Amino acid sequence: MPDYSRKYWFTFPTRTQVEKPIIWQMSRKFPEVVFDIRQASVQHEIGIMAVLLSGPEADVKSAVDFFRGQGLTVEPIEKSVVEG
Repeated sequence: MPDYSRKYWFTFPTRTQVEKPIIWQMSRKFPEVVFDIRQASVQHEIGIMAVLLSGPEADVKSAVDFFRGQGLTVEPIEKSVVEG
């Protein structure tokens, strides 16, 4: 079965989320999910990242739920018309 890949915007809304190793925690909890940080802007009080998640579809979706449970806002990045 081919890997499932989706790009997401992750928003770390407070210092608490910015300072936690949330992506590392996800990688331990869902070892089949590969993450690729495509873009990031992280300050002391807020962080925004564009992240590509790949792996078995159920695991990717569970990882997204995990991030949301940690207080992150997770929104899909839709492909633009230029990308096709």
